[in-house]
Amino acid sequence: MNQSERRIYLIKELLNENSRYEDIEIPADVQGQKKLLRSLMNVRMAGSISEEFIKIQNEYLSEENKALGIVHLDELNEVEKDIYLWQGDITRLDIDAIVNAANSQMTGCYQPCHACIDNCIHTYAGIQLRNYCNDLMVKQGFEEPTGRAKITPAFNLPCRYVIHTVGPIVYGKLNEKHEELLRSCYLSCLEKAEENELESIAFCCISTGVFHFPNKRSAEIAVQTVKEFKNKRNSGIKVVFNVFKDEDLIIYRNLLVKK
Repeated sequence: MNQSERRIYLIKELLNENSRYEDIEIPADVQGQKKLLRSLMNVRMAGSISEEFIKIQNEYLSEENKALGIVHLDELNEVEKDIYLWQGDITRLDIDAIVNAANSQMTGCYQPCHACIDNCIHTYAGIQLRNYCNDLMVKQGFEEPTGRAKITPAFNLPCRYVIHTVGPIVYGKLNEKHEELLRSCYLSCLEKAEENELESIAFCCISTGVFHFPNKRSAEIAVQTVKEFKNKRNSGIKVVFNVFKDEDLIIYRNLLVKK
């Protein structure tokens, strides 16, 4: 199968899972097909699927991820010892673990083609990630508390693991509890990384965006927490601060790059 044939196969299989989709027509153009496939993957509930589907999905996502361009840690600029700053799509990083800003259900974003990091990570990891997360949550029996973290395989992503953490949602004025919970997110992720003997981790800007944590204060907490952890533990873990927006790049540069 070529990439086009894989995409059509995956769309048809997902459409056939649900009778409500019987009137949906597959677009003729590539971008339309990609949008439909991503949407179907995003809204699909956790559940078993054929080994043939997984095989073809893995082949498809492998090619898609290569096309996005895989970025290796040694290509990044070290701004301080074992600390890096990089602007781009975190799903492209070839690193031990990337951090996902998850919600308390921990099974990904169900909004079709939403631009959040949770959606992107689950899309390019494949449907196995949602299934894996769902199994963890069923076993746990309750929603994930804010400030904690869980580690999962990365499946089709270039990284080896995904560390999922639930950041605080800021309603109204920022307070000390919000800051304490955000600090706990970073510590929990670093502890998970060390427990699993990982040598590198990439943090997104946890709780900013739709969770409304002020960008500058979020970055200050992130940098301070990481540095304190590394100093207290004498940890050699390599940490990437991954940003997507220009605003965050400027903030982190001011915090990390020595004048």
